[in-house]
Amino acid sequence: MSRVPLVSDAAAPAEAKAALDQIHGAFGAVPNMFRAVANSPAALKSMWGSFGALGAGRIGARLGEQIAVAVANRNGCEYCLAAHTVLGRKAGAGADEMAAAQLGQASDPKTAAALNFALKLVESRGQVGDADVRALRDAGFDDAQIVEIVAHVALNLFTNYVNLAFAVPVDFPAVKLRAAA
Repeated sequence: MSRVPLVSDAAAPAEAKAALDQIHGAFGAVPNMFRAVANSPAALKSMWGSFGALGAGRIGARLGEQIAVAVANRNGCEYCLAAHTVLGRKAGAGADEMAAAQLGQASDPKTAAALNFALKLVESRGQVGDADVRALRDAGFDDAQIVEIVAHVALNLFTNYVNLAFAVPVDFPAVKLRAAA
């Protein structure tokens, strides 16, 4: 059971209704995570706005979802792992790619560099060095894309923390967490 109420459409604060309607339109339903966050219209607008902005970004949905599953797996967030695995598949990633991404792995060197950097950000709480950023540039990422990778990690930390702190019930097909080698 969630540690905060999962806000129903009828009980949603007026300031949250527009975002909840947009979320319903995007998913065909309102996932539990957004219902938990709807307790704060400001937090809901921030989260949903970030998803929208990054969805229109330059790194693409597929890589964004691979980053999301890597961060979710590292943080032990079953909710985000399940949700972003579904979204990654919709973005064109195969089941094997999403499973590899959980561990920060990819057969494509550019994707592997992004996942490695994303996990280094998580593990070091943002304390990366010049060589880490240079590795992304060497893999073919420009500065805008590098900033977006950091933004994806930050957004996924937000969603992971919401789901873990509030024990939000998973309403996507479950995906097993994988232990790093």
